[in-house]
Amino acid sequence: MIFKKVKISAYKVLMQALLVGLLVGIVVGIFRFGIEKMSALWLKLFELTHDNPYWFVVVIVGLILTGVIAGYFVHQQAHVGGSGIPEVKLQLQGKLDIPWWPILWRKLLGGIMVISTGIFLGPEGPSLQLGSTIGQGVGEKFKQSKTNSRILLATGAASGLAAAFGAPLSGVMFVLEEVFHNFSSRVWMNALAGAIAADFVVSNVFGQKAVLAIPYKHTFPVNLYWQLVILGVILGLLGQLYKHSLFSFKKIYTHITWIPRWLHGLIPLLMVIPIAYYLPAITGPGHRLIFSLSGFITKSGWNVVLLLISFYILRIVFSIFSYDSGLPSGIFLPILAMGAVIGASYGMLMVNLHLMPAHLVVNLIIFSMAGYFAVIIRAPFTAIILITEMVGSLLHLMPLVVVAFVGLIIDNLMDGKPIYGMLAAHMQLNDMTQDESGHEDQITVPVYEGSSMIDKSISQISWPKNTLVKLIKRGSRDIIPNGKTKIVAGDALILVIDEGQRATVYDEMTKLQGFI
Repeated sequence: MIFKKVKISAYKVLMQALLVGLLVGIVVGIFRFGIEKMSALWLKLFELTHDNPYWFVVVIVGLILTGVIAGYFVHQQAHVGGSGIPEVKLQLQGKLDIPWWPILWRKLLGGIMVISTGIFLGPEGPSLQLGSTIGQGVGEKFKQSKTNSRILLATGAASGLAAAFGAPLSGVMFVLEEVFHNFSSRVWMNALAGAIAADFVVSNVFGQKAVLAIPYKHTFPVNLYWQLVILGVILGLLGQLYKHSLFSFKKIYTHITWIPRWLHGLIPLLMVIPIAYYLPAITGPGHRLIFSLSGFITKSGWNVVLLLISFYILRIVFSIFSYDSGLPSGIFLPILAMGAVIGASYGMLMVNLHLMPAHLVVNLIIFSMAGYFAVIIRAPFTAIILITEMVGSLLHLMPLVVVAFVGLIIDNLMDGKPIYGMLAAHMQLNDMTQDESGHEDQITVPVYEGSSMIDKSISQISWPKNTLVKLIKRGSRDIIPNGKTKIVAGDALILVIDEGQRATVYDEMTKLQGFI
């Protein structure tokens, strides 16, 4: 009877996950459509300024209004700013509690307004947060338990990313690998259901064509794999540079006191004017730049290499300066664009040195997107699957693995950390709840190889206060533990905790396993 009730409850959550996915597909579809149409309008306005400089008045006024409105949204709800992925991580850890509806509509409108201007920021992180707020809202409307509400929140996040990229597998993998850090069947099954539903909705609107369908016909020859090793090293070093610079640039804004913090977005919005006027193809999240690279790599000469390097420098400086301003937008696609430019720059360098044929440069563009993403986000499996889904080809799996692996080794040697984890750690957690609530909650703790808990019995471990080990999932078995039960690698520990102590228990269990 108990198991029957559990199954019924699981099916109810699955149906709600499908509902979340459908709703996310609609909202993110509106988000993408709004950005697409508004981007075309801004490009047209900048085109008109070439014929009549009086159009600059319209451009400047429009950008100021965008900065003021989007900034005011952030002023009202601080967690509307940025990509939203650090917020989702903290929500799933129990360290942050934010209202879903005030975030949802402000992020939707603010994101469309900001991202469409041509600023070097992207919609994918905001799409993930839009999805998470919908998942949170559905959980509240159905009065779900805290555990099921988090599953729906994670489902919404995966669905949001799936709808943004047209990549359901990547959406699920990113949430499991980087955001939730939980591979339990309940999480991935519901997340996958939601992601498929969201992708189905947006595919009916935008079509089934791969988002970055870059055509290439040649596999990368094995005798040139040494090039991939060098490229991986470069990506590892430049990924470290990006992460370090993202936090260093924040100090610049602390010295800008002549306007309020919530209006700092006006600075990059006005700075985009000369870039959009002279180089409209490289503006925006990065998809226009990625597609335009094919035109550069058909040319020869050292000038092309220098031009591509200058594009990278411009992209990294301006995208970081824009993100640190606090505008509601993300760094997901801009990271892929910078990776593509690195690959094109390195490839053209090798072509000019007569060390590689020109037709293979497009391969390096694809490999570099995955490698740069893997280094900065620290989610290599997501990077490989994401690029595979976005490009729409399976020809490059092995080179993608090599570049991502080498880049991660370099990042590890330099003590690199995941960018979203770093952003979450630096966030001011005014909403963190630490008081005991008297209400029961659950937390699933996976026991990875290398954990200090392995081969210890339940009684030998100093568990956090008011924590009970309710169940151990070991493969297909469910074990009800006692004090003598030993923990082995691969176990998933189901802990019963106080709802208000989730954040504390999460951190203490991480320390207990010896990972920090």
